[in-house]
Formats: sequence, C-alpha cells, structure tokens
Amino acid sequence: MSETSEEPLDLSHVRIDPAVALVLPATLSKRRKLLPFARLEGVVCVACANPADVAAQRAVQRHFGEPVRFVPAELKSLEAALERTYGDDPGGGRGSASLRAPGGARPTGTLRRGLAEAPDEDAVSLCNELLRAAILRQASDVHIDPQREGVRVRLRCDGVLEDYATLETSVLAGLMSRFKVLAGMDIAEKRAPQDGRFSHDYGASQSLELRAATLPTKYGERLTLRLLALQTESLTLEKLGLEAGPLERVDRNLARPHGLILVTGPTGSGKSTTLYAGLRRLLAGRALNAITVEDPIEFDIDGVAQVEVDSTDKVSFGRALRSILRHDPDVIMIGEIRDRETADVAIKAALTGHLVLSTLHTNTAAGAVTRLIDMGVERYLVAATLRLAVAQRLARRLCQRCRVPQTLELAEATLFGLPEAAGETIYAPGGCLYCGGRGLSGRTGLFELLEVTRVWNERIASGADEATLIAAMQADGIPTLGQAALAALRSGEIPLTEAAGAVATW
Repeated sequence: MSETSEEPLDLSHVRIDPAVALVLPATLSKRRKLLPFARLEGVVCVACANPADVAAQRAVQRHFGEPVRFVPAELKSLEAALERTYGDDPGGGRGSASLRAPGGARPTGTLRRGLAEAPDEDAVSLCNELLRAAILRQASDVHIDPQREGVRVRLRCDGVLEDYATLETSVLAGLMSRFKVLAGMDIAEKRAPQDGRFSHDYGASQSLELRAATLPTKYGERLTLRLLALQTESLTLEKLGLEAGPLERVDRNLARPHGLILVTGPTGSGKSTTLYAGLRRLLAGRALNAITVEDPIEFDIDGVAQVEVDSTDKVSFGRALRSILRHDPDVIMIGEIRDRETADVAIKAALTGHLVLSTLHTNTAAGAVTRLIDMGVERYLVAATLRLAVAQRLARRLCQRCRVPQTLELAEATLFGLPEAAGETIYAPGGCLYCGGRGLSGRTGLFELLEVTRVWNERIASGADEATLIAAMQADGIPTLGQAALAALRSGEIPLTEAAGAVATW
C-alpha cells in the first residue's frame, strides 16, 4: 500500500512510535532515508524522502507483515528524526544507545531480532532498545512485568500506560540481571525489593538519570524504571501552561526575600517539575545561594547544591534541613513536606529570612493551609510565612491538527458549575499522522493560585477551615481548578474527558 499526502510531513512535530520505528534496521533507514513512525488502523506509516523509490518500499515491506503507507517528509526534518531515532548506530540492528553503569563501564552490542525472540545473551542490546524506545516516546516510566505467559513491557506516556511489547519469559533473567548491575543492585537477591539508579547516555551528548526498583511477584521479579531529567530545557513556567496573569503572581512571590511557596496536588500532577521551573526562574534573575533537599534528585540544576535523602536515614529531610540553615542559603527547595519535623524546619526557615519552596499532597490550594495545621504547625505561623499556594493538575492536550468540534451538553456544563455554557463549541480528539492517531499530544498544566495577602493572613489566623477558605476564594473571584479546566476546554486545548478528570479530583 503506497500513498502520498499533499504536503510533506514535518517530523519535528511528530512523536515517533518506537514499536514500529525500531523494527527497521538503522542502516536501511539511514541509507534509504526511511522512517516508520506510526501505526494507524493496522497500517504502518513510513516517512520517506522519495515516495517513488519502489526498491526502498519493497525493502521496508519485507520487515512488516501488514500494509505500509509511504508518506513524503521534509528532508531536513526526516534526517533529524533519523538521527534522533537511531543515533550513531553503526550496526544496522535495533537500538544501540550506550549505557553507563555506576563504575563507568560501557557495554556494547546490537539486537538483530524481534523483541519476543531475543535470547539471554542479547540482554545488553535489549536493555538499550527499551531505553531508546522510552526516550522516543518521551515516557516517564518503563514497566517490565512478568505474566503467566511472557513478560509485558509498558511505557507511561503523558500519564497513560501504553503496551510496547511482550517478551519471551526466557529473556527475563538476563534483562533483570543487566539492569540490576547498572543500578548497583544485588543480582543474587530475587526475593526482596531493591532500588537503585544509573545514568544513560543517548544522542551526541545527552544524558539522563534513571531510578530502578524491583519487586518480587508470583511470576518473577518486576522492574520499574523512572526516567529523570528528560527534556530539562522545557522546564519553564510558560511551557508548563502558566498564563500571563498567574505567572505575574508567581513572579511577584518568587521576588520576595523570604516566605513559603507551596505547590500542591496528587502524585503525578507535576508538582516537582513546577518547583524546578520556579527555581530556574529565580536563578536566571539574580545571584543566589540555593540549596535543595530531595528524595530523589530528579533534575540537575547548575549552580544549585542538591542534597539527596539517604535511604539508610543518614541524611533525613529534617537533619539535612537543619544543616542547610548553617550554609547561609537564600533559597531552600524541599522535595516534599511530609511530616511535622520537615514542616517545622521549613516554617522556621521561612520566618528567619529564607525563601522556601516545597510541595504538599493536597487537592486544593486552600488545602495547603489545613494540611500544615494538621501537621502541628500553629495557625499564626502559617499565616505569617505562607506567601503562595498553587494547586495543579496535568491534562493531555488535543492535537490541534485533527481535533473535532462538538457541542457542550447541559449535563457536562453543569459538571463545571456553569450550566449557561451549554451549547458552546468544544473539541474532541480526532486522529492524524502527527499524533499517531491518538488525537492527543503532550500535556499542559491546570493551575489554581492562592496568594496570601494581609486579608488572607487574618482569615487563616482566625481559624477558617478549608471549606470556608474555598468559599472565600470564590467570593474574591480567584479562579479554581474547575474554572481553569473549563477555560482550557472552551479554548480547544484539552478534551472533555481531561477537563472532567481535573474537576473530579478537586
């Protein structure tokens, strides 16, 4: 099957699907300038420089047992995508990214078979391929889960788990041993959970950190890899979805010499990413002595002293924070305020002339106040130190090239507390070459900001509970998460399902 599109495809805006891209040998792809990038309705889509190259088409079709559609692509973007996909792979096999173990050893090897047929001796190449696939899909996690029949590999992309491959059970032992060696784990221990981390080099000069965790299950050890520090150049508040008005309030509070700024939300809502973006913004504006305490360190930031909490408790949050105060910091970032001890040190640091940034697990901005009080912090101290509380969620973006208009129904509008919005045009996911048929591409942040002014100081100190504070926010016209979700829905940025999900957890 061979088709052409009216305009050449710009692959710089396409998320390449590794499940099809890594099937084709790198030498063939680079020589013929061909790149399988998506599978749509059972058809493999292949970007090419010359759709009339019949010999190249036949070569591609030999590697796929399904119809193939050839799509002309812009040459420059195709060459960049080939480099991004295969790197400097000289062998013509599947993925060949280099790994760096804690000791610095660099394994080599190229996997020349399908994933499901890989024997144990190909564990190095298989590890390489899985990591390259995760990078191509911009995944946050890789899950390797043994089942009754085979080993399921899934990637978490934009917060959603996607099936990537099913491996033969025979490859699990070699795969686990390889990752354990890289992460500094005990390869002989298979009946107790372990965790570790390692570095992975890819591309010309790019590197990322990975956390690895194993867990014994009924059918064998499962492994979860968390990819850290991927695409750190995108860590800006604007790119995270903060608009001009909220961004101005964030800047105003970041410019203060002392106080407490909290980012709240459930696990996976992007709180740490927002903290890092805020810290980067601070450092870009003026010279500061910034120190962080994290568990674990997720992003490396130049010019910042980053302290990782030790699992053996030699470096706990409380102990590290008390020591940090003797190092004359201007800014302290705490990965999470999780107990009374951490909260107490954070409040004292904010009182004594430091700007403190941290996260809390609450659903609303007002909930940050009551959570601190529940931890044992006195109300008057919360009122005196808290400067800004930000509640946030992450919602998947609609692909702007293929979104489909639809009408907002009354029941749906009522869900957001605005029945008068019924009948407005909103958008649903479509499906095209750019988004791989998903209709969604990337994520954006939804934010609720509570700036603690003098009036709010009095409300907090007077004993107002969370419901009272939320009612006061609404009376003051402070946009809630639900209103932020509705605004993004009306603008066509996110679909109804994502907007409703943000409201459901609010």
